[in-house]
Amino acid sequence: MKSAFLPDRSVVKVAGEDARNFLNGLITTDLDRLKPGLGRFGALLTPQGKIIVDFLITEVPAGHGGGFLIDCPKALAEGLATKLKFYKLRAKVTVENLDLGVLAAWDGQLAAQPDLAFADPRNDALGTRILIPEDLKQKLSDLIGAELVDASDYEAHRIALGVPRGGLDFMYSDAFPHETNMDRLAGVDFDKGCYVGQEVVSRMQHRGTARTRSVKVLLDDLSPEAGVSVMAGDKPVGTMGSSAQGKGIALVRIDRVADALDAGQSLTAGGLAVRLAEPDVVRIPLKQPIA
Repeated sequence: MKSAFLPDRSVVKVAGEDARNFLNGLITTDLDRLKPGLGRFGALLTPQGKIIVDFLITEVPAGHGGGFLIDCPKALAEGLATKLKFYKLRAKVTVENLDLGVLAAWDGQLAAQPDLAFADPRNDALGTRILIPEDLKQKLSDLIGAELVDASDYEAHRIALGVPRGGLDFMYSDAFPHETNMDRLAGVDFDKGCYVGQEVVSRMQHRGTARTRSVKVLLDDLSPEAGVSVMAGDKPVGTMGSSAQGKGIALVRIDRVADALDAGQSLTAGGLAVRLAEPDVVRIPLKQPIA
């Protein structure tokens, strides 16, 4: 089993008697389905339905003070806390940044179950998240029976699984949840009540209008730089994201990529060959006629 402390992650705490209802009215995931020991994937959106910040969230046991811990990008933690404070109005909640980080553990079973640990809900193979101070990373790794490795090892694992990371595989405030596969990674609950941006997200879901998607790609010896255009012939069809060990993630217009594949065109990024790991992912299923 491997573990890695993720230096780009931080933790924001939301507590108080109104915390669950307060967050439920703002974010894409349903906190009524959350309890201590579990995690959910979700996001705070703009009113236009674009991702301000995506995160994992877990509930704190009542015996440890209760509330919710949000595992989010460190660079956005302060902004998230400020945004939540802006929304709280008269709600009985507190919002604070904690001196905690994230230890990810994967490729095996934990030898012990630490506090503030939960399975990553996006993909079983991503393993477990443990919220701890950085100075405990070796002690916790020993406790759970994991070899502490560099965060780049976890990044390669994430990329191989095709799980997008904001700031690399898509830009915050510029992407809809469907474009980053949040609908496929258990990040959007379509049956919950209203939240900020819900109308746009629901419309995309019911009309099947998502034409841009994050997809897994296979690379040859060299990796294109993140941010370069993915090309089909001389036409741009997407943008390259993160890559490692011959695999990568790209944000592409699936209809244009499907047309290119049908025409026998190859994809490139920065002059380097790019191949879809799962070519059928760009095929939009035809809607069945209503009887």
